Amino acid sequence: MIIAENKSAYFDYEILETIEAGIVLTGPEVKAIKKGTVNLTGSYVNIDKNGIVWLTNMHIAPYPPASGVQKNYNPTRARKLLLKKTEIASLIGKSKVKGLTIIPLKVYTKGGILKVEIGLSRGKKKWDKREIIKKREEERRTRITLKNYNYKF
Repeated sequence: MIIAENKSAYFDYEILETIEAGIVLTGPEVKAIKKGTVNLTGSYVNIDKNGIVWLTNMHIAPYPPASGVQKNYNPTRARKLLLKKTEIASLIGKSKVKGLTIIPLKVYTKGGILKVEIGLSRGKKKWDKREIIKKREEERRTRITLKNYNYKF
């Protein structure tokens, strides 16, 4: 079940490869995410010099019933991602290529466990984005005209 999706990432970036990762969270953060109070826009993935993968700037709103436990809670703190060594080595090699970044795409549950789908991506140019908008508008107009003439798909 998808809880949150970074829709702007699909528009702003060309996704080359995706990887599923676990995420290290506190108890109240898990409950807050399952409630749906998570935002992925503006977040990104870092790999430090020790080979640890961090998800930075993902906003998880505080869980109200746990307000006594969560004093001085930082909703955008860096969170550790859980990946295999081979996946980390692959990401390190690919992220060093100029123009490639690693961004989170989705947060979802898989068997009751929270997972994050991260993607290796390349930024799109402005004209690429304009082409996508034009195609979308053209398809929408076509659907509307066919609907007006009572054609069924």
